[in-house]
Amino acid sequence: MINKHANYAFVDSQNLNLGVKSMGWELDFRKFRLYLKNKYNVSQAYLFIGHVSGNEQLYTNLQKYGYILIFKPTLEYKKSGKQIIKGNVDAELVLHTMIEYPNYNKAIIVSGDGDFHCLVEYLDEKDKLLRLIVPNKKYSSLLRKFNKYIVEIENLRSLLEIKKAKISGRSKP
Repeated sequence: MINKHANYAFVDSQNLNLGVKSMGWELDFRKFRLYLKNKYNVSQAYLFIGHVSGNEQLYTNLQKYGYILIFKPTLEYKKSGKQIIKGNVDAELVLHTMIEYPNYNKAIIVSGDGDFHCLVEYLDEKDKLLRLIVPNKKYSSLLRKFNKYIVEIENLRSLLEIKKAKISGRSKP
């Protein structure tokens, strides 16, 4: 049964994380979850993420912050001598957005990936799209026609950035 006021967020974690890092800062996922709840009345936030052994504490923390984690197995390979871990979550994000379709009023898609064009277009046509949150200015040109929904996360940096402790060169005697 649909809750008339329930909005759900569907987050492409790698696109979000890498997009924000490409702009020189790190997202505080706890603050982001609170932002989604307070600003857009998001009751369920699905975070699509590649499963990497050794990241269990990260996954536990994300769940404590209120995310529902949807894992994708990852592929590991070497490229130019560098270890690459790839966990493409596009199909899972689209699938879960549609599985949950009857349960939410509006959806927020968090990604700048043009692979989501058909999903965003469908949600728009059905009046189920609330926002499209893009991680940087280099989001896909396929999404530009949805400008009225787009929120650039860079504009929220002061609210959502992890604040690093400043270390002073002087200590008290």
